[in-house]
Amino acid sequence: MNAVDIENKVKSQALAAKAAARQLRSASTTEKNTALLAMANALGHSSDKILAANAADIAAAKAKGISSALIDRLTLNEERLSAAAHGLREVAALPDPVGATVSMTRRPNGLEVGRIRVPLGVVGIIYEARPNVTVDAAGLCLKAGNAVILRGGSEAFRSNMAIVEAMNAALERTGLPPASVQAIRDTDRAATLALMRQTGLVDVLIPRGGRGLIRTVLENATVPIIETGEGNCHIFVDESAPLDAASRIVLNAKCQRPGVCNAVETLLIHQGIADRFLPAIAASLAERNVHSRGCERSREIVPELEAAQEADWETEYLDLVLAIKVVDSLAEAIDHIDKYGTGHSEAILTNDYNNAREFLEKVDSAAVYVNASTRFTDGHQFGLGAEMGISTQKLHARGPMGLEELTSTKFVIYGSGQTRT
Repeated sequence: MNAVDIENKVKSQALAAKAAARQLRSASTTEKNTALLAMANALGHSSDKILAANAADIAAAKAKGISSALIDRLTLNEERLSAAAHGLREVAALPDPVGATVSMTRRPNGLEVGRIRVPLGVVGIIYEARPNVTVDAAGLCLKAGNAVILRGGSEAFRSNMAIVEAMNAALERTGLPPASVQAIRDTDRAATLALMRQTGLVDVLIPRGGRGLIRTVLENATVPIIETGEGNCHIFVDESAPLDAASRIVLNAKCQRPGVCNAVETLLIHQGIADRFLPAIAASLAERNVHSRGCERSREIVPELEAAQEADWETEYLDLVLAIKVVDSLAEAIDHIDKYGTGHSEAILTNDYNNAREFLEKVDSAAVYVNASTRFTDGHQFGLGAEMGISTQKLHARGPMGLEELTSTKFVIYGSGQTRT
């Protein structure tokens, strides 16, 4: 299929999504919740087909030599598929943001001026090899009254098609338009570029992935964008930190799922405890096959660490790799985060209340933690039911994007015959 044919095909999907969005705009909460529950059930009924498609995707990815961390992101199993279906049920149980009154005031002339939440319209999302995102994005967009066009990574193509097919059948059974949830059915890059340029049809585009994907969207899109950034996340172990707890948190943040954006990539250690903490944590990381790269001071304490380069401080590894730096103070740790961080998630491990408060106040990221793993930056964990992604920008949405972030507002004005003089 040539580029013109691909462009026309994507435009046809966008037109269908626009029509579906008009219907969803007035869908009742009951109608949307019924559809969400039916979609959840459909994933269970279609699990054999979905998992078979995922197995084929995994086999193809391994043949291409994709890293084990990215294979983990791609992988579905009964437990993960069940969790995705549970996420749809959680979204159904959440309050419907559409129509909610944000504010209402009476003006001196008697006009009542209010703001209410309304759907964005048609949401496009471009993401990498995470088939669970297909489910989360569809559920959140539907509950917020939006149609969604999904463009998943080619590595998960078979999985995504099987998931969308199951959800489309559920929508049709419940009376909502199947075009409410669509997937781009072409792996050609031209299809991705076409989606970015559906001005007037796609109301907002959300890229979810690494630096390369985000850059491509920023350079090519003509539709509005909510940018989700990469996660160069940091943990600072303060001089007063409880070292046993600090070790558990660091290992969780790095090793539990290294291929996700909220995994820690740089460990900052206060020089006052480096002699005690660094050898133990380096050994524990090595036991878990983490490849650590240290600054010069770190290597004086643990000589077997590989020497860190400047690029290591700004790299989102998404793998079992960790950069380690010894710092003199809290101020130096904050300065390092400010210079190299991506505004995603940062944590301080400390028993000093004042240091905790200073870290919270001065670190400018979407999620800032005291004594907890950065792995909690997630829509499910924050009570949003699911997430469209984690925004690292500051306009409209920041942090995990749930239902409210998928709405806009409009003014509604009640009068009794007023005219302006």
